[in-house]
Amino acid sequence: MALRDELLKSIWHAFTALDVDKSGKVSKSQLKVLSHNLCTVMKIPHDPVALEEHFKDDDEGPVSNQGYMPYLNKFILDKVTDKFDRQDFNKMCWTLCSRKNLDQSQLFISNDDAFKIWCIFNFLSEDRYPLVIVTEEIEYFLRKLTEAMGGSWVEERFEDYKLQLNSKQQNLNAWGLISLVGSGHFSKGMDRQTLSMGINEVYLELILDVLKQGYMMKKGHKRKNWTERWFMLKPSSISYYVGEDLAEQKGDILLDGRCCVEPLQDKEGKKCLFLIKSTQKSFEISASDKKKKQEWIQAIQTCVNLLRQGRPAPHREARQKRRELRLKQQAEQEELELRMRELQTANEAKQFELENMRKALEEAATNAAEEERRRLQTQTELQDRYRMDLEKEKMVRQQMEEQVAQKSTELEQYLQRVRELEDMYRQLEDALEDERRARQDEEAVRRLQARLLEEEATKRSELEQIHLRQQRAISETEAEKQELEKERLAKESALQAAMTQLEQLEQERQGALEQYQTVMKKLEDATNNTKSWKHKVAEHEGLLRLIQPGSKGQTLITNWGPAAFSDAELNLREKKWQKMKNQPTQAQ
Repeated sequence: MALRDELLKSIWHAFTALDVDKSGKVSKSQLKVLSHNLCTVMKIPHDPVALEEHFKDDDEGPVSNQGYMPYLNKFILDKVTDKFDRQDFNKMCWTLCSRKNLDQSQLFISNDDAFKIWCIFNFLSEDRYPLVIVTEEIEYFLRKLTEAMGGSWVEERFEDYKLQLNSKQQNLNAWGLISLVGSGHFSKGMDRQTLSMGINEVYLELILDVLKQGYMMKKGHKRKNWTERWFMLKPSSISYYVGEDLAEQKGDILLDGRCCVEPLQDKEGKKCLFLIKSTQKSFEISASDKKKKQEWIQAIQTCVNLLRQGRPAPHREARQKRRELRLKQQAEQEELELRMRELQTANEAKQFELENMRKALEEAATNAAEEERRRLQTQTELQDRYRMDLEKEKMVRQQMEEQVAQKSTELEQYLQRVRELEDMYRQLEDALEDERRARQDEEAVRRLQARLLEEEATKRSELEQIHLRQQRAISETEAEKQELEKERLAKESALQAAMTQLEQLEQERQGALEQYQTVMKKLEDATNNTKSWKHKVAEHEGLLRLIQPGSKGQTLITNWGPAAFSDAELNLREKKWQKMKNQPTQAQ
């Protein structure tokens, strides 16, 4: 894929995101901002007046995608080089379109992982707009992702998903692919970190062209010491860093068709050595084991061979082959459909020819029947004439003999005509037999088409029943949800009313408690006053007693008379008497 095509896909996402009302047009002010950002990211001098000059003949209304393309090609894409950071460019376009289309709350992945899937979608999508990714490329990406996560590919699960996808549409857009991966449907049993690492590994291979990476030991050129570095192999270079976080790059090994890689013998206490010879210098590398050594040698040699042959990276070449195969299959399908239409046209022409032949045969049969009727009529007339001639035979025998000779000649001609008609009749029967066989073949084809249509109708009815069951289940779930919501609201209102009544009762209880405390205080004061008076009465016992209201119960009788004192005084006297009685007992 050319650089221009890759850039156009990301720019198309950004332009579509600016089209808020989905009218296919964007205002000039927004296009100015977009153009300025594109020029800044791609390191192109930006002319702010160029857009106005380009559209000076247009009205002040918004600009469509087709109207923006000539400006984009002339002032931006024709000036672009491959010296800018492609990732920054993709980030800028992603920022514009993700705000409008991405719902992060529904995803199992981070925003950075969603951005990487978006870049992979642009790489695998078809070169037509609006951008979509076909089923074959979806399967390729999911297989790569599953392999990167260390999982096993479940063919049945993808086949089920493909059936669901084909029932709706044959492809996905970028946000559909992000939702598919972010929902975790094809990463069940994997945690968020494993999924993120798998997405990053596929992103490195497909987008950043990282064919292999890992830790190895490298021998220095000056101090000749061995240092562990993180190596990253790309089609035309090998970069090495301090660590796998790629924070500090230590150098590059540029590859071309003249480079070579060869194994070395173990030395200096280092094993699994191999040598990379470039045009500038040679590099001694030590792998961790023999397997990784062989893998690195084969991977580097593959890159060198591709550079010698002028071929792209393996995944890019494989993508191009898949596209060419799809185009070839599409052309074959179109050719097959064209041949089917031609065969159908030829069949219709043959049917028309057979119909004309049948009409001609029917007409010939009608003519033959008419000729036979005429022959029979002529024969009858001849017989009548012969009878008349026989009656006159005696009179005109000689004349009759001449007439008989003449009639014999005519009879011979007539028999010859009958034989010709019989031959024509046999040919007619053969033609009718051919027509009958053609009709049988046509009937067989029609039965086959009817059976295929019936099977298609059966499958369609099954899919519609499944859809109806899903709709009914959704409706029932929604109804239950609404009923539960109504019950919850009713219970909340009842609980609120109960809480209100409880607060009222609590207030009433507090008021009653305050009244009770007031009454108890008054009663206590009254009791204290009563005790002081009782004490005085006890000191002047017999001389004075209090006048108290009479009891409604049984009147007490004492040695002072009925109702001489109250119940409280009686209880007090009983206690004193009991106390005096117990004192002598304790003294003993």
